[in-house]
Amino acid sequence: MANKDNTDPARMEKIVSLCKRRGFIFQAGELYGGLNGCWDYGPLGAELKRNLKDYWWRKTVQERDDVLGMDGAILTMQQVLVASGHVGGFSDPMSDCLLSKARLRADQVPAQDGTAVWFSGAKLPASGWSVERQFAVLVAPGKDPIESHKTARKFYGDLMPDKKVSPKELELVEERREELTGTTSFNPENGSLLTEPRQFNLMFQTKMGASADDNDPNAIAYLRPETAQSIFVQYKNVLDSNRVKLPFGIAQIGKSFRNEINPRNFTFRSREFEQMEIEYFCRPDDGLRLTDEWLEARLKFYGEIGIPREKLHILDIPDGERAFYSQKTYDIEYEFPFGVQELEGVAYRTDYDLGVHQQHSGKPLLYFDEETKEKFLPHVVEPSAGCDRTVLALICEAFDEEEVTDEKGKAEIRSVLRFVPRMAPIKVGIFPLLKKNEEQVRICREIQAKLQPWMTVFYDDGGSVGKRYRRQDESGTPFCITVDFDTLGENGDELKGTVTVRHRDSMEQERIAVDALLPWLLERVR
Repeated sequence: MANKDNTDPARMEKIVSLCKRRGFIFQAGELYGGLNGCWDYGPLGAELKRNLKDYWWRKTVQERDDVLGMDGAILTMQQVLVASGHVGGFSDPMSDCLLSKARLRADQVPAQDGTAVWFSGAKLPASGWSVERQFAVLVAPGKDPIESHKTARKFYGDLMPDKKVSPKELELVEERREELTGTTSFNPENGSLLTEPRQFNLMFQTKMGASADDNDPNAIAYLRPETAQSIFVQYKNVLDSNRVKLPFGIAQIGKSFRNEINPRNFTFRSREFEQMEIEYFCRPDDGLRLTDEWLEARLKFYGEIGIPREKLHILDIPDGERAFYSQKTYDIEYEFPFGVQELEGVAYRTDYDLGVHQQHSGKPLLYFDEETKEKFLPHVVEPSAGCDRTVLALICEAFDEEEVTDEKGKAEIRSVLRFVPRMAPIKVGIFPLLKKNEEQVRICREIQAKLQPWMTVFYDDGGSVGKRYRRQDESGTPFCITVDFDTLGENGDELKGTVTVRHRDSMEQERIAVDALLPWLLERVR
């Protein structure tokens, strides 16, 4: 497995910059300073995400006889989440940095070594002001512990009533120093002491109705923390209304919400995100085998959308680390520039989910096998993928820079997104060589009208053709069509009625007849 510390922050910064520059992803509410952990997809991002979801649905539902689709409500009854265990146990340990007030997931603070310098307070001799409050700073190995005083003065300086007095005038009361190994009690960003971990509920709660009563359980609802529960609750309705037999699956794409303590790594961990999830119901004896089969199916899917097998890592979660109800769980991880992180989980959840909902609702969810005449609770295999994470992986995998020569023979860096054509937001760029040439523009518009019902295209007549190519390279457009004087037959009849098609990755060009464009492109972009 790859080293999770093998990161490339500079590459990630370039990707984030390109996403904003080309209209893939913006921070939500950016005009007003931004809403932390929430993201808006711009025109190109929306197209990329739609292409991913459409292809997932096509491969998961449309091309399979054993998977049906549904679209559950986002608002979820409290009783559903009580039964599933979310209301009682869906929380993460949270710690606050005493200096910066930043909130951190306590279970994700890295273990650190160093010298902890403890202070019991500080005083300002000139005014007689003093404060007794414990604080500590961790100083990395090899550094002078006296460096902790600078951080401590910032902490106690925030407590001073007179902000016009410099914290440098403070006298610190140093209590002790101790050598620590593997401590997780300090913020790795600044060395400041963290508060003791406390549980933080991750769900967004709301009230239903105009006169909601706090004592009425039907008045409380939640923004769903996952899409799975609506599938489990509707399992029997889907089963009865569609007359399906085991094994069969229910697939869903939809929004989920978690009040993450520390959203990070661009869109990877957000408070509002989209899932692409399947609950595959089966006989108990088939669960382990089907888990392995679904793992292979999901790996094949990632290859088809442009994420190579060598960039994926399969983590077989060992006993003791899986959810208590799971007999087998695989994490499919990808090599992001910020480290190897999870894209999807494939979990064998046994009959836990249907069992708890049958118990709490008091209604039978048993499956009756007409051939064996037996009743039992189906077991479940769950392939659950993060849509936003996969979009980010597609962008990270596609991003490339190379040195090329421009029209004037000058070397420059070409930024390009090498999406596989079926994922590319724009399939074709359409250019007239000269925007003032009415005949070239007319033919371009005819080509645009012919292709638009089948794929997303973009007409562009601004600047030189070379600059237009570069803009489309950054957008990930696999093909660009240029209508020129040869198209009009002004240089002879041999190339009349043909256009130049330029390939994004190789930058090579070929001539194709206008009438042949649609079938030629459909063969390559679907």
